[in-house]
Amino acid sequence: MKSIHIIGAGVEGQEGFSQRAMELVEKADLLIGTNRLLALFPEFSGKTLVIDGNLGEVIDAIGTASGAVVVLASGDPLFFGIGRYLLRNLPHADLEFVPNVSSVQYAFSKIREPWDDAIFISAQGRGLKGAVDQIVAHDKVAVLTDETHRPRDIARELIDRGRDGYAAWLCENLGSAEERIRSTDVRGLLDLDAATLNVLILIKEYDASGQGIGPALGIPDEELATAKKLITREEVRAISLAKLRLRHDMTLWDIGAGSGSVSIEADHLLPNGKVFAIERNVQYVPLLKQNLKRFNARNVTLIEGEAPLCLDDLADPDRVFIGGSGGNLWEILSAVDQRLTVGGRVVINAVTLDTLTAATEYFDNAGYELEVTTVNIARTKPLTDYKMFEAHNPVFVVVAIKE
Repeated sequence: MKSIHIIGAGVEGQEGFSQRAMELVEKADLLIGTNRLLALFPEFSGKTLVIDGNLGEVIDAIGTASGAVVVLASGDPLFFGIGRYLLRNLPHADLEFVPNVSSVQYAFSKIREPWDDAIFISAQGRGLKGAVDQIVAHDKVAVLTDETHRPRDIARELIDRGRDGYAAWLCENLGSAEERIRSTDVRGLLDLDAATLNVLILIKEYDASGQGIGPALGIPDEELATAKKLITREEVRAISLAKLRLRHDMTLWDIGAGSGSVSIEADHLLPNGKVFAIERNVQYVPLLKQNLKRFNARNVTLIEGEAPLCLDDLADPDRVFIGGSGGNLWEILSAVDQRLTVGGRVVINAVTLDTLTAATEYFDNAGYELEVTTVNIARTKPLTDYKMFEAHNPVFVVVAIKE
C-alpha cells in the first residue's frame, strides 16, 4: 500500500508542525504543495511538485510516485481543503491526514470567541446568494471569501436584505507579518479593502428588521400582514405542514400562497430545499413580500402569476400545498400530476364542499392514495368577561400521495 500523508500547516510556519509531521516530511520522496508551503522546507532534498491549480497533475504525480508522498495543505486538509478532492480520486486506505490548526480556529482565538456554535461557509463554493442565505439563517458565521465574493460584497447583500445586524471581524493574513484583525459592523465592511487571504466572522447582535422574529411553527395569525384576513390559520397550518412530511432538501410548491404563512414556516423545515410561493392576486403580493422579509425567509422564491400557466419554469416538486386555486383546481392538479415525483404529496386546504368534492374526484380518478381530515377550530375570545369560544369555519385537509 502506497504511503500518502496529507499534512496541515499551521498559521505559525514550520514551528506549527508536530514532530511526527516533520519526520514524515523528512522521509518523503515527493513533497507536494503551494510555493508558500514548499518554502517552509528549503532543506528538503527529494522531489517537489508545486500545486498551481491543476489538481489533476497532483493525482498523476501521486500515481506514478514510487516512494512516500507528502501533500502539504493549509490548516485542516479536510476543512474546505484539498483533502476532499484527494478522497474522491484516490483509495481511502492509502491516505492518512495529519491536521493542524485551521485559519478559522485561529481567527476565533484571536477575537476571544468560542467557535463550537458557529457554522462555516466558503463563498467560493456557494456563490454570493447561497453564502448570504446561510448567513442570515444563523447567529455566528465564519466565511472564507474569495476575490469574486469579497467581504464588502457580502456586506452589501446583507444590507440590501435588511439583515445587517451583525458584529464583524475581518481577519487577514493570519500568522504572517502582515496579520491584521479589524473589528467593525456590516456597514463598516463597505469601506474596508480586504486582503486576499482573509476570514470574515459575523456574530448577530440584533435583527436589523427590528422585529426579533425567528423560525417557529404556528406563527400567530395577527403577526402576519394579510388582506381581508385571508390566511391559513396557525392550527390548520401546523396540521398541513405535518401532513406534507417535509424533508430538509425537498422542493415545495405553495400555490395560492396568500400571506405566505405556509411558505415561511416550510422554509425553516427545508434548510437545503426550495420553496416557490405562487400568488396571482396583485393585492396580496406586497403583503407577501413584507412577510417574507420580516420572517427571514431564505429559500422562498416568489412567483407572481396564475397557476398552472406560471409553473413551467419551476423545478419539479416533491411536495405541493394548495391554499387557493382561483377556480382552476383541475387544471392545476393536472399540471401538478405531470411534474410531481413518485411518492410525492399534495396537500389541499379546502373550505368549501365544492373544492373538497372536486379534489377527491380528481385524485380518485388519477389513482392517488387519498386521506381527508376535517379540522374544527374554536378559540376563546380575549378581553371578555366570560371565557366564550368563537368557532371558525371547518377546513378539510386533503392529502393525496402519488403512487
